[in-house]
Amino acid sequence: MTAPYPFTAIVGQEEMKTALVLTAIDLGIGGVLIFGDRGTGKSTAVRGLAALLPPIRAVEGCPVNSARLEDVPDWAQVASRRIVARPTPVVDLPLGATEDRVVGALDIERALARGEKSFEPGLLARANRGYLYIDEVNLLEDHLVDLLLDVAQSGRNVVEREGLSIRHAARFVLVGSGNPEEGELRPQLLDRFGLSVEVTSPRDIEARIEVIRRRDAYETDPAAFVRRWQREEGRLRRAILAARARLGGTRAPDAVLRDCAELCVALGSDGLRGELTLLRAARALAAFEGAETVGRAHLRRIAPLALRHRLRRDPLDEAGSGARVGRAVEEVFG
Repeated sequence: MTAPYPFTAIVGQEEMKTALVLTAIDLGIGGVLIFGDRGTGKSTAVRGLAALLPPIRAVEGCPVNSARLEDVPDWAQVASRRIVARPTPVVDLPLGATEDRVVGALDIERALARGEKSFEPGLLARANRGYLYIDEVNLLEDHLVDLLLDVAQSGRNVVEREGLSIRHAARFVLVGSGNPEEGELRPQLLDRFGLSVEVTSPRDIEARIEVIRRRDAYETDPAAFVRRWQREEGRLRRAILAARARLGGTRAPDAVLRDCAELCVALGSDGLRGELTLLRAARALAAFEGAETVGRAHLRRIAPLALRHRLRRDPLDEAGSGARVGRAVEEVFG
């Protein structure tokens, strides 16, 4: 099986890479929405980051990747008691997927006839402790997107049929990508994603040549190309693990909380999800950079990612949402 393209070998796309790294440090930031041109490395980045992360430890044969025997659901038929290493899962959700395929299917007849809970796990079970990737998320049915966002936020998948109920852990990073020209997500759903990034094809000739050079080298000899990037991959892996360890001790002073609130008020952001996501993402960035305290510099860098997709549309303002966030940052922070 060919190893995924190394995450650190991706040319440019710094916003996208930063957003994905931050979600690897703090799962509570929420999902990442990536809008932009086709062929800009969206799915490559997700698979590359998952391959870069350390393997997860899980009960052998557990359909939801439980880390401990006591966490294995009672409906799961697990014969082994061994704890084994597994790669961080990356699960693709196809556009035509039914709700049963996503959440899982409960065998009602068997349950009523034999009194047994017979459950066929869905994509959410496989994605637990990993990534769930949806290409063209803007074309997915709204009720499925709503369901996925609810599960991603709660960390639990609940399937109820005819008075029977099945529950299992479903903690994953939801990554949605799409082309805005093919349709947009409803504002209520946009707001539920933690971070949003916009990717474009590189305009610089040298950057495009480097993309071609690296991709050609990877397709010619994948193993050699992956070995060439092992040192960079290892460096980023260690930085992510160190940031996870520092995260709990990274302080956010009251002045930073005030900055978050004033910025969101200036932008007219509804609710408090914007402030909370901005704070969490800035704290993860501070931990990643080894800072003990979150500062305005972290907020400045994270604000476009955390807030651009939460803005109300202004038909009189032709500037993009990222530019509007940038203006507000300058007005509030000076």
